[in-house]
Amino acid sequence: MVAAYQYPPFLQKGDKVTVISPSSIIEPDILKGGIQCLKTWGLRVSKGRFVNAKYGNFAGTVQQRLGDLQRAMNDTDCKAIFCSRGGYGANNLLGMMDFTKFRQHPKWLIGFSDITALHCRLQSEGFASLHAPMLKHLLEEGREDYCNQAIHDILFGVNASQRYVCEGNPLNRTGKAEGIIRGGNMAVWHGLIGTPYDINPEGTILFVEDVGEKPHAIERMFYNLKLSGFLGKLSGLIICQFTEFEEHKQLGKELYPALADLLKEYHYPICFGFPVGHIPMNLPIIEGAKVNLKVGKKEVMLKFE
Repeated sequence: MVAAYQYPPFLQKGDKVTVISPSSIIEPDILKGGIQCLKTWGLRVSKGRFVNAKYGNFAGTVQQRLGDLQRAMNDTDCKAIFCSRGGYGANNLLGMMDFTKFRQHPKWLIGFSDITALHCRLQSEGFASLHAPMLKHLLEEGREDYCNQAIHDILFGVNASQRYVCEGNPLNRTGKAEGIIRGGNMAVWHGLIGTPYDINPEGTILFVEDVGEKPHAIERMFYNLKLSGFLGKLSGLIICQFTEFEEHKQLGKELYPALADLLKEYHYPICFGFPVGHIPMNLPIIEGAKVNLKVGKKEVMLKFE
């Protein structure tokens, strides 16, 4: 069994956190409102120098975005780094991140979608992080939202041993597994295959989601994982939400049944339609945590140890 990754210290009221924009441009109203939500948690919120910057569709140049990320990583007073949004651009930063001070003062990094690249980078250094909704969700869904409350509770150590029970799917491959949960956005992670920041399948329960990808492109990525032998080494697979695409006849069937056919030779538990992705019910996942997965046709349970 692969060891779980190192958790950063949990937050306390009065702690300083930093909001940065490592990928695409953030709308000023969302930035302002999301920061206000974090303040209601009793946090002192700092902004990166270039959190509002614009350079094409990026939130600043590579050096500006890297500078904000590195300053937050180096800040011994900062206890968590909140990414304002995803989009595209985080992969620009991976090869230039310096973990010298971060290793002495690790902190949580929070975000999803394009932020998957940063999660993979932290895992390559042995640190856990939080795949979770960002400022827009905090602002629009409100304090009483289940996912927002779950983010708060995980970060403050109220319920780091989170347990999710979700509706099953007839396509599910039933069974039980334990392993280290890793993954995130399918296209972003798939773009890191063959790099030092790729995911090691041994002992891994992989979770994947995506938005706007054509079904045949998703199937192609899964075939790559199959033909490379990656899928055969997993302990479990959680297929989350693939959204904002049109089903068409290229696969001859809908996406999930096509993936179920592709995966039928594997004997570990496989879950379809888990509530993680570009949807309102986007459950936070502790990347690098040890989990227990129980998959049934009617119910799925994911428990963080």
